[in-house]
Amino acid sequence: MSAPLQPQTVGATLAWAAQALAAASAAPHLEAQLLLGALLERERPWLLAHPEAPLSPAQAAQYAAWIARRAAHEPLPYITGHAEFFALPFSITPDVLIPRPETELLVEHALAFLHTREHPVFVDVGTGSGCIAVTLLAHLPAARGFAVDISPAALAVAQRNAEQHGVAERLTLLEGDLLAPLPEPVDLIASNPPYIAEHEWDALPPSVQQEPRGALLSGPDGLDAVRALLAQAAARLLPGGQMLIEIGAGQGKAAQALAQAAFPDAVVYVHADWGGRERVLEVDLNFNSVHI
Repeated sequence: MSAPLQPQTVGATLAWAAQALAAASAAPHLEAQLLLGALLERERPWLLAHPEAPLSPAQAAQYAAWIARRAAHEPLPYITGHAEFFALPFSITPDVLIPRPETELLVEHALAFLHTREHPVFVDVGTGSGCIAVTLLAHLPAARGFAVDISPAALAVAQRNAEQHGVAERLTLLEGDLLAPLPEPVDLIASNPPYIAEHEWDALPPSVQQEPRGALLSGPDGLDAVRALLAQAAARLLPGGQMLIEIGAGQGKAAQALAQAAFPDAVVYVHADWGGRERVLEVDLNFNSVHI
């Protein structure tokens, strides 16, 4: 793929980029705009309103390099270094899973529960970029949290995001596997663990296959991490506590059975996302909870 001729304008560059991305993206025009906006630090409406604006040779060369990476199926947030989650900006590197809108459902339920506790304490297991933990702390000034990950590189990204959003003093980062390093019981255990079955790997989009494999795959049925998390959770939840675990579409019945076996007296519920897909497993030790 050749770079656009120079000097170049915004409009001509976007047209070239959309054509270059046609085979790699379902939304080539949008992604061309997002990448150029990130490079120029401009919003999409400005790009569309100023097609005649020139790019410097250095900007055009950098943009061509970015387009080549995206055309090779590298995820867009790894190229720009940023992603949005729950209307907040997060730094992203190839060391972490890219935050997705589906996980915002888990955060919504976590916020609703933690708002009922006076000084809530939670743990985000498999924190990655820290998007869950940082978002919760950003919305709960009285809360403190723990963020666990087995990857030191991921924890470094989470630390950066906690500092960016001014919550680092209330977040303790812990390196280790699942709940093993957690030093005290908490009100809430939240997790977006790996939940893709190993046999599904080859069918994943090429861009998804460039994300950390360990953050995606979880055994023959995709539920190994859920099983391990449930097995460790009882001793780490405070009375009346709650667990919220993201699961894959179609895993609801199996995940609910696993949770009910691990917590026979708890209320276990599966929340669907906006598309009607099973998405969040809830284990509630507050027996008076009512679900709508």
